[in-house]
Amino acid sequence: MKLYDELVARGLIAQVTHEEEIRELIDNGKATFYIGFDPTADSLHVGHFMALCLMKRLQMAGNRPIALIGGGTGMVGDPSGRTDMRTVMTPETIQHNCDCFKKQMEKFIEFGEGKAIMVNNADWLLNLNYIELLREVGACFSVNNMLRAECYKNRMEKGLSFFEFNYMIMQAYDFYYLYQHYGCNMQFGGDDQWSNMLAGTELIRRKLAKDSHAMTITLLLTSDGKKMGKTMGGAVWLDPEKTSPYEFYQYWRNVEDADVLKCIRMLTFLPLEEIDAMSAWEGSQLNRAKEILAFELTKLIHGEEEASKAQETARGLFTGGGDTANMPSTQLTEEDFMEGSIGVLDLMVKGKLAPSKGEARRLVQQGGVFVQNEKVSDIAANFSKDQLAGEGLVMRKGKKTFHRFHCS
Repeated sequence: MKLYDELVARGLIAQVTHEEEIRELIDNGKATFYIGFDPTADSLHVGHFMALCLMKRLQMAGNRPIALIGGGTGMVGDPSGRTDMRTVMTPETIQHNCDCFKKQMEKFIEFGEGKAIMVNNADWLLNLNYIELLREVGACFSVNNMLRAECYKNRMEKGLSFFEFNYMIMQAYDFYYLYQHYGCNMQFGGDDQWSNMLAGTELIRRKLAKDSHAMTITLLLTSDGKKMGKTMGGAVWLDPEKTSPYEFYQYWRNVEDADVLKCIRMLTFLPLEEIDAMSAWEGSQLNRAKEILAFELTKLIHGEEEASKAQETARGLFTGGGDTANMPSTQLTEEDFMEGSIGVLDLMVKGKLAPSKGEARRLVQQGGVFVQNEKVSDIAANFSKDQLAGEGLVMRKGKKTFHRFHCS
C-alpha cells in the first residue's frame, strides 16, 4: 500500500484540495509540507501527537517536514475554537517555548541539511510594514468571506477584536512565505484551521497565478483525529518533568474502549494488517489492545526502557504488590505537616489527585479514595510523618490512578 492510501486507511485524511497532486507528491517523497505549532507552553502535549506522528510518517517516505512555530501569530492569538482573547506572550517566553518544542520534536523527526527544519514566523511577520501588507496582501482578502469562516463566526457574539481578525491574513502569509522561500507545497492542519489554510492557498494562487495551481495543496487532518486531540487536552505533557512516563502510559492505558483501535490506527506505527486483526477483539482483549497502545506511544516519547518500567509498574499495581518506584510520587517537606500529620484532602491536592479540597472532599465522600488499598471514609483522616516515612503510602483514586506520598 502506498503512503497516501495508508493515511486514508488509518483515518488521517478527511478532505483535501487537489487530491491527485497530493497523492503523487506524498507517494514519491516530493512534498515539502508544514504544520504549525502554537508556542503557548514550554512543552508539547498529547493533543499534538497526531501532527507529530504524521510528520514522522511523511519524512520516513522521503518528504520534507517544516515545523512552523507561531512566534509571530502567537503575538496576535488564534480565535479558532476560543471564546475569549488569548493572553499575549513576551518574545522571551515564546523563544523559550520554541527551544523546548524542538527538543521534543527531535524524537519524531530528523532535523538537518536536506531534512526537517524548524522556522519561526516571527522572523518574517514582525518585520512586515503595515501599509505594505495592506496593499500587497490585504487586497487579496474579502471581508465578507472572512466573516463566513467558522473560526470568526463562533466569536462574533462575544466579540472579536480587530487584533485577532488579522490572524487569518497572518497564517495565509505564512504559507505564501514558506512557498516562496522553502519550496513548501503542502500544509496540514485540523478542521478548525480549514478556512485559514484555504486562505493561504488562495493567496498563493492570486499572487503567483499560473505557476502555483498544482503546488498549493491543503490537506486536512480527519475530524475524528482533531476531536481526539482536543479530548486528550493539554493536561498530559510530553515533558517527563510535567507528566511522568508512568502517568503518560496510564493515560493511554485508560482510553475508552470505543477509542482504543482508532488511537492505535492513527498514532502507532504497527502494520495495518496487525491492527485489522485486533478489530475482532472484545472484552478483556481490549485491555490487551490498550496495553499495546500505551506501550507503543510511551516508547515513542520516553524510550523502550521507560515504557517497560511503566508497563511493569501498572501491571503490578493492578494485580497487587507492584513496585511503586516508577509511579508518580510526591515528597513531602516539614512545611507540609501540621503538628506532625497531614490530612487526606491536603494530600490529594498536593499530589494533584484533585484540583481543590472541595473536589477532594467529594471524592472521599463518594468512596473513590483508597490508601494502601483501604477505603478512606473520613474526610478528616490524617496521616503521620512516621506513616509517610521511607516507602510512604500509596493512594488510589478510583480504579486506575495511583500516587505515592513519602517524606524523608
